[in-house]
Amino acid sequence: MHTSDFDYHLPPELIAQTPLQPRDSSRLLVLPRDGGPLAHRRFTDILGYLQLGDLLVANESRVLPARLLGHKATTGGHIEALLLRPAAEQPATATPAAGNLVWEALVKPGRSLRPGTRIIFSSAARDGRPGPPAGVVLEAEIVGRTEIGGRLLRFDQPPEPWLDRIGVMPLPPYIHEPLADPERYQTVYARVPGSAAAPTAGLHFTPRLITALREKGVQWTTVTLHIGLDTFRPVQEDDPRTHPMHREWYELPAATVAAINATRAAGRRVVVVGTTTVRVLETVAQEQGLGDASNDTLRPALGWSQLFIYPGFRFRVTDSLVTNFHLPRSTLLMLVSALVGRERLLAAYEEAVREAYRFYSFGDAMLIL
Repeated sequence: MHTSDFDYHLPPELIAQTPLQPRDSSRLLVLPRDGGPLAHRRFTDILGYLQLGDLLVANESRVLPARLLGHKATTGGHIEALLLRPAAEQPATATPAAGNLVWEALVKPGRSLRPGTRIIFSSAARDGRPGPPAGVVLEAEIVGRTEIGGRLLRFDQPPEPWLDRIGVMPLPPYIHEPLADPERYQTVYARVPGSAAAPTAGLHFTPRLITALREKGVQWTTVTLHIGLDTFRPVQEDDPRTHPMHREWYELPAATVAAINATRAAGRRVVVVGTTTVRVLETVAQEQGLGDASNDTLRPALGWSQLFIYPGFRFRVTDSLVTNFHLPRSTLLMLVSALVGRERLLAAYEEAVREAYRFYSFGDAMLIL
């Protein structure tokens, strides 16, 4: 298996720059796992593919407005930082500390930013107002480097309470259009702040559609996985199995576990919304040995996932998947390939390109059944 096996050509004009309105008006490519023909639908047509007793499981993590603009305290030079996660080590079962002062961040320009450099972040810098950093609310000092080339920032106070005032939504680098409404990069059910990027498969759901699904007898439940940018980075190694996956915090609550166990016991489908949700479910299922020997029920769990899913992986919970179209050579594309088969998935991507589907975060969706 080579990373180049997961490459494909995408015309740049098919990269969606803005979200559609309403959310559920996006297109839906239906891909049967049994080899049946593809179907081209609208996202609202998902109602016709889900049945009484099926269970939808989604990631309710909320994106932090964690892109901060500021200046060096000594020279006034422009600085941009993207907060990724609290840096303090946590026990395997601990929730990331809400009052953490030290954060991992991507900072640019980065070459001159050595330990001891102080940075002032302000709403004035965010809004592009000239002059000194008026309205200062946060100061940080660089105290180290991270293994991916970022920096460790120690703030003078916990940054989370101030992010809504001075932060900007961290859109992916392939989106060049400004976002008129920051809530459009949040799912309608986002509840738990902590992600550096949105669980984009969920962006297609509307309250009206979720209500219609429930009225049909399709159940709805949630997990939490706080998404880091490493999930979206292209794999650089020739052999993807040597690619290091960085950890992401998750929680699989008791109510969700009960719904999943009941659905499986009834012989109905667990339909997973997004690859991040897949990682939660399959991490826990693998760690608990679901399906091995006499173990056929999940248990609640929380912790850190470094699970890398690629072809050959044994899925223990995921029956069907709602997902977006992913970047070439990405771990996300490899995960979906593991579920449906690499050749079949890439053939579906070629069809989507021919049919001018919209790709990536604000793009169209795929339903794998």
